[in-house]
Amino acid sequence: MTGFSASDVGVEAWLASTYCLALVGLAYVIDALARRAASISEGGMSGGFVYHEDHDAWQCPQDQWLWPQSFDAQNRVMRYRGTPSVCNACPVKSTCTTSSSGREVQRAVDSWPASEAARFHRGIACLVVLLGLVWPVGTALTGPGPDALLVLASAVVVALLLSLPLWSHLRRNPVFIPETVADQALDEVVAERLAAAAALRRRRSRYGSDRREPDPEATQ
Repeated sequence: MTGFSASDVGVEAWLASTYCLALVGLAYVIDALARRAASISEGGMSGGFVYHEDHDAWQCPQDQWLWPQSFDAQNRVMRYRGTPSVCNACPVKSTCTTSSSGREVQRAVDSWPASEAARFHRGIACLVVLLGLVWPVGTALTGPGPDALLVLASAVVVALLLSLPLWSHLRRNPVFIPETVADQALDEVVAERLAAAAALRRRRSRYGSDRREPDPEATQ
């Protein structure tokens, strides 16, 4: 029985194995860049608000709290809203929100990479891994020698083991939703806001006649 000989492997087997492992590395680079972009985007959208996981609430820069209001099951997003009376009286409201119903902040309930955008980029990374397996598997099917076959099989196994985290984290975990939080899709939230704005306009027009200039003769 002869031992393993690198000289008997062949250039194509080495290239295919290197290509396979290199694409696994590229998949992790893609995943890391997408994760970083998502983190920067989430930080920008929070606008200085700090999320407190132990309270499941956001704290604004003015030390006020935004509590869970609704959950969008379709987009897997929890919406938080501040108390309208507090937000409307806030001295920096003009730089924070134009809504009279309180400032809203959203949070994706799925950690990376279970959100929709993250799953898209993670899917690209997994596709890159599959492309990396094509060459070594194809080379192995051409019937190379035992030494070349061993190298190719080792590269495929290592690539699969290294890429397991990319595949396993695609699944979504169950989300605990408080009973007091309504399940509302984005369309329902928009319709609710429009209805509230229309009701506010009606109230303002209804009481507009009460804001008349005083009659000078009546005060004499």
